[in-house]
Amino acid sequence: MLRSWAADDATRVLGRPTAHDDKYSRGVVGLRTGSRQFPGAAVLGVEGAWRTGIGMVRYLGPSRPTRLVLARRPETVTADGRVQAWVIGSGTSSEDRTDAETRMLREVLDGPDPVVVDAGALDLAASATAPVVVTPHAGEHAKLRSALGLDPDGARSSAGAAETAAALGAVVLLKGATTIVASPEGWECAIEAPTSWLATAGTGDVLAGILGAVTAGAAARRAPVSLAACAATAAWLHGQAALAASEAVAGGPITALDVAEHLPLVVGRLLAGPETTPMLIES
Repeated sequence: MLRSWAADDATRVLGRPTAHDDKYSRGVVGLRTGSRQFPGAAVLGVEGAWRTGIGMVRYLGPSRPTRLVLARRPETVTADGRVQAWVIGSGTSSEDRTDAETRMLREVLDGPDPVVVDAGALDLAASATAPVVVTPHAGEHAKLRSALGLDPDGARSSAGAAETAAALGAVVLLKGATTIVASPEGWECAIEAPTSWLATAGTGDVLAGILGAVTAGAAARRAPVSLAACAATAAWLHGQAALAASEAVAGGPITALDVAEHLPLVVGRLLAGPETTPMLIES
């Protein structure tokens, strides 16, 4: 049976700001997401990152998504600079990617900082030297497995996620009603979605932003937590925020922005408990 992930686990991964913190020590996450065709993905990922609790969000993308990001979140920094984690690929397509953008993404993937690789950047993950977590849904996972020489029929299973993680040398977060997180060292866990209303457009972009923020925050604190633990925590927060959003409308339907907007409530409640010690996950 796969290990489950719960509030106590997530608490040990997240950090609580102190009087000694500033925006840099709380973590900086960079996003290269969104496109002319799908500008909203950039807005959703940035919103998810901010709402998780991060010191700074840098957004580097095309002009149209940049305008929308700043209209929604004017505190976002749109100049290049130091980050502790990246999010790339959300709202993009590998078929439409320019050579210049491919070069920039490869620089990120060859850098020292952990990278959340989503959607249109998944085809570049296999050549990465940076620590990577890929976030495919089942269809994207099947395509990724085929590119790795693996049977695409295993795209929906936990065993398939584990096999992909080992072949890719990266953490796999396989999105679904039950999200599977698998590390290349063989560690696995499952996170059940607490509401099926989460299956709606844009929620994966929010999840990528959450994961980028959790990872950057852990890196900034030099917390002894694994990338797999960050991925599991992000998936748990994502599901709990969706549940809180649905409960706010009597169990009714929600949108992706609703999920992001309920993240502070979930994080606040989670960190309101006693002080905990960061958890090192042994794979």
